[in-house]
Amino acid sequence: MNLSDIADQYADRFLEKYSQRLLPSQLKALNAIRGCRTTASGMTLLECNACQFREQKPLSCGHRHCNRCQNTDTSEWLQRQRQKLLPVEYFMVTFTLPAQLRALAWQHQRQVCDLLFRTAADTLKQFGANNKKLDADLGMTGVLHTHSRRLDYHPHIHFVVPGGGINTRRKEWRKLTGNYLFNGKNLAIVFRARLLRVLDEQGLLSLSLKTRLPKEWVVNCKRVGKGLPALEYLSRYLYRGVISDNNILASKRGKVTFSYLNSETGKKETRTLPGEDFLWLVLKHVLPRRFRRLRDYGFLHSNAKKQLSLVQLVLHVMVKAVEPVIRPQFTCRRCGAAMKHIAFSFLKPT
Repeated sequence: MNLSDIADQYADRFLEKYSQRLLPSQLKALNAIRGCRTTASGMTLLECNACQFREQKPLSCGHRHCNRCQNTDTSEWLQRQRQKLLPVEYFMVTFTLPAQLRALAWQHQRQVCDLLFRTAADTLKQFGANNKKLDADLGMTGVLHTHSRRLDYHPHIHFVVPGGGINTRRKEWRKLTGNYLFNGKNLAIVFRARLLRVLDEQGLLSLSLKTRLPKEWVVNCKRVGKGLPALEYLSRYLYRGVISDNNILASKRGKVTFSYLNSETGKKETRTLPGEDFLWLVLKHVLPRRFRRLRDYGFLHSNAKKQLSLVQLVLHVMVKAVEPVIRPQFTCRRCGAAMKHIAFSFLKPT
């Protein structure tokens, strides 16, 4: 089973039920997924480098929410992040919105998710500056995820944070000692206060919503070793859809069954939904147009390359040249040699 087939199979029922709630960005994602690797996405003419045999192949849609595209972009991002790795302990800090705010986040996606990024990053910066042993400006990379493993709408941000920072006052690198960054409960208290304040300032918090909010929020902070495992974890979800084709188990009698890993038990479980509801569950995670789900801060920001270079110089980091990511090649079905693209064609929109 694959998501493209599911989208084709249940598109009519889905549009009949959800057309009034569907955003233009979601409809565009649906059409891209349905047309991926079909003539709707265009065709390429290939020629064998050895025997000159020619044939046509359909193109991928290239949409950032398609679960079969963007593999090259993911590999290139991981290569760029490897260029920034430092010989220090790394930490994964996850900021989660409580269930009571998820409907608000869905209704005002761009605004609320921007505020979520800003307040979470500011909270980490404050803790880095106020820590007596550290007293430094931190660098961090954050990625927004909007789904739980069950595919429910569940906005949260993962930050990968190196265990060290730059003390600008003394112009020195401060390395964190030990395997502990910050207390998650203390982070949650400050994060809650900051986010509620800015939501209130933006006029997004009603009085009834305020009274229903929990006093304790969840911020998880854990050590992830030397950084690469955390980056590889994030890269798997960065440029791909919210569900892998391998997790779609069946489509029978109008219902779709998919598997997911229960984070509490560590066991695989299944969930079955009507086909149109499954598509809605997937498309709810389509982000607004041009919204940046990946953001760098501090000395890891693209505008701070000179700072990062100085840190790497101090820490004796040998930065390796970026290896070009080789895109998968088509092979000739006659002789097995590599094929090259010689022409493209696209359907004109009606």
